[in-house]
Amino acid sequence: MRVLADLRPLREHRDFGRLWTGTTLSSVGGAMTSFAVTLQVYQLTHSSAAVGAIGLALAVPIIMIGLYGGSLADSVDRRTLVLITSSCLAIVSAVFAVQAYADLHQLWLLYALVAVQSLLGALDAPARRTFVVRLLPDDRVPAGVALNQLAFQVSFVAGPALGGLVTAAWGLRACYLIDALSFAAALYGVARLPRVPPHDAEGTRPGVSAVLDGLRFIRRHRVLAGAFLADLDAMVLGMPFALFPAINAAQFGGSPRTLGLLTAAPAVGGVIGSTFSGPVGHVRRQGRAMLVAVVVWGAAVAGFGLSRTLWLSVVLLGLAGAADTTSVVFRATIVQVATPDRFRGRVTAADYVVGAGGPQLGNVRAGAIGSLASPAFSAVSGGLAAAAGAVVLAFAVPDFARYEPEPPVTSPTP
Repeated sequence: MRVLADLRPLREHRDFGRLWTGTTLSSVGGAMTSFAVTLQVYQLTHSSAAVGAIGLALAVPIIMIGLYGGSLADSVDRRTLVLITSSCLAIVSAVFAVQAYADLHQLWLLYALVAVQSLLGALDAPARRTFVVRLLPDDRVPAGVALNQLAFQVSFVAGPALGGLVTAAWGLRACYLIDALSFAAALYGVARLPRVPPHDAEGTRPGVSAVLDGLRFIRRHRVLAGAFLADLDAMVLGMPFALFPAINAAQFGGSPRTLGLLTAAPAVGGVIGSTFSGPVGHVRRQGRAMLVAVVVWGAAVAGFGLSRTLWLSVVLLGLAGAADTTSVVFRATIVQVATPDRFRGRVTAADYVVGAGGPQLGNVRAGAIGSLASPAFSAVSGGLAAAAGAVVLAFAVPDFARYEPEPPVTSPTP
């Protein structure tokens, strides 16, 4: 059985390979911008609340626009839509660079740019995520999803690290400039794709009615509903990131270096999990596998809350990150394979809203319980609740726990 990530989608399918390469390079640039915005806001205000407000600027457009983005993706050529949104995102990155080079020091402008960036991303992501199943045969979709998750985790680790080095050498403005330039790779990858019109676009118009049709489809399709509920269970109940500063101060002396280790550990675990994702393509009971991954995630988070040793905490957070990555790969695979093309944009949009919004809600929960009780109690109770929730879902939504995709159709290598 293959152990390392399956690279055949990159070798055998040139369109997917170009798209993956361009998106990965651009994602690293985007992570550098996220690092730069956080640091610039803190330098302007010296306020953690002001830094936290960046999350609000990100979350509100996702929740308000994300589902509409899915209905739009089901109505137009998805390649054209992504070209337009990516071009607009490149312009936003360029404006970030301009404001830094001009030394404007305007907090409201940073929040506005973050919100516009999030809005464009909410229109871009649902259409972009449908490319995997259109560019790859069914038997390569799990591997393609795993490679996309690997790219995300690599950018999450490499972006802030490079951002810190670049900032130390040339200042924040260089981070913004590199991000703007990196969009050339992303645009090239998308521009070389064939047209990707929805198969059943006739009669589908973006809007509230189309969004509601998509939500009704998810409610009827218990496998999809189960996948989304499992992810919300893991993220809303178990997300511990908001607790890292307090636990670091209480247990490990409060050093910024140890806080950096705690923050990086889940992403490093995610990279390792993605790298050794070869067996994922051989798993048939994908719903059950996702639930098992959620149980491991919850147990690791609870163990982190109980740990008083730095190395053990880092290992447990790495295990949680690997489990989360595995869960995301199975969820994304289920969404892509189990959804007919006429609903794929809207269902993928719901997947994006759940995946991006759930962690934010989880951090709110974790912080609130951590303030009312203690950070350690918040991590332990949240992790155990997430693991228990996965067990409950296995019995409450048996169709999801028993789900197996149709036997893949292997197409000849192009």
